Amino acid sequence: MQQIKIFKGLESDLPALEKAVNSWLAESKARVIQVCGNIAPQSPGGHAGSGVLQRGAYPSSDVLLLLLYEPA
Repeated sequence: MQQIKIFKGLESDLPALEKAVNSWLAESKARVIQVCGNIAPQSPGGHAGSGVLQRGAYPSSDVLLLLLYEPA
């Protein structure tokens, strides 16, 4: 039976998202059928010192990965 798994991360921290996906794949031993992704545009906002790490003038965008898989 096919199922989906959704992962969400930040554009500014893609290595953490990769690590989360790879860890889940290793633990679940799922057979991945398809991977889709999207990066959401962000509108400017926030203020300096708001506690959000930024690499540019705009806040990091959300990254969404959808995995279609069959459980092991």
